[in-house]
Amino acid sequence: MFIAYVYHYQHDVSRIQSVNEDTSPFYGKPDEKYVMVTFQSGMDYWKRCLKGFEDAAEALNVSVEYRGATQYDVNEQVTVLEQVIARKPAGIAVSAINPTALTKTINKAVEEGIPVVLFDSNASGSKAFSFLGTNNYSAGVTAAHEMAKLLKNEGKVAIITSPHQLNHQERTRGFVETIYQKYPRMQVVAVKNGKGDAMASKQAAMEILKDYPDVQGIFATEANGGVGMAEAVKELNKKEIKLISFDTEKQTLDLVKGGVIAATLAQGTWNMGYWSLQFLFHLHHHLTSPSRSGDSPLPTYVDTGITVVTRENVDHFYAK
Repeated sequence: MFIAYVYHYQHDVSRIQSVNEDTSPFYGKPDEKYVMVTFQSGMDYWKRCLKGFEDAAEALNVSVEYRGATQYDVNEQVTVLEQVIARKPAGIAVSAINPTALTKTINKAVEEGIPVVLFDSNASGSKAFSFLGTNNYSAGVTAAHEMAKLLKNEGKVAIITSPHQLNHQERTRGFVETIYQKYPRMQVVAVKNGKGDAMASKQAAMEILKDYPDVQGIFATEANGGVGMAEAVKELNKKEIKLISFDTEKQTLDLVKGGVIAATLAQGTWNMGYWSLQFLFHLHHHLTSPSRSGDSPLPTYVDTGITVVTRENVDHFYAK
């Protein structure tokens, strides 16, 4: 459905721009600024999101800026978002570190007339117009099926996650429920908080392997967790344990290529950034209703897709 929507939308934009870029409603001005706001701003993960955001800005002739909390810290992201709102940008794309903690600040932006969309990690109770990101429950389901295939449908497994973040909650739930419902000879014996940090995730993996020495597989719901569990497995010389990670940072891809991580799940991060800006542009220029209700050509949820990455296809996912 989204693919068809994208095709028709791109076709319409190209047609309108080719008629007259100067007068087209799909062509902005360089002083029209949109801002992307994330957390842990130094992570490689955001680079593809930002690239999509920048590519959309070039297509629309507008400006973009990237801001983010430097740490995995709710209060810092709230502060960054407040600072962005004070500058009255044309629109804001936010990846929410917490599903509820940013709601008040997001609503403040919308109430002040600043369009907001969410990407990657949702705050579903907010007034943000749309969420563009992975269907995280389905991603967890995919990870469970991949783990079952690796373990021949039997064995004990564990999860390392970030339990306070909605997207990770959904990935965890999808994985756990699928193992429980589809694989009676498999069991999830532990779910540990990796805190979105490689060292904390390594420690979590060490604890899992100490408490459950017969664990045969671990699923990490984010990239730093994957790196941390891989370090634990290497240090303990337990290379037989099957590891599934998330995302496609170079370190993760190197671990897949080297056979330490059996698979990782690649998200449609460029799509998240590109279509976030396209949506914000529509809202800023009143090309669509700003309300979630009513007849709107823009969807309030877009699944940006996922792909399983293994040694067989890993070379295709390195940044060019």
